Amino acid sequence: MAELLVGHVTHWFGKPMVAGVHVDHGVLHEGDTVHIVGHTSDLAQPVQSMQVEHHPIEEAHEGDEIGIRVVDHVREGDKVYLVLH
Repeated sequence: MAELLVGHVTHWFGKPMVAGVHVDHGVLHEGDTVHIVGHTSDLAQPVQSMQVEHHPIEEAHEGDEIGIRVVDHVREGDKVYLVLH
């Protein structure tokens, strides 16, 4: 599957397992599948919950700082890719 780089992880919050993500390029929608890759990270999952300043959103645009729930530990600097179907 093809992937498009959309952002990078800026923060990691262990409880409730949320990644702070800066959207560098494009648009990210709730329901999209992301692939987060780093030195020790490699996970793919659908975006089930996305927030800005603790308010739920359905899409994020270039320049936005968002929080997304993740199923595993990710690290600052990890790359966030949009999986294209």
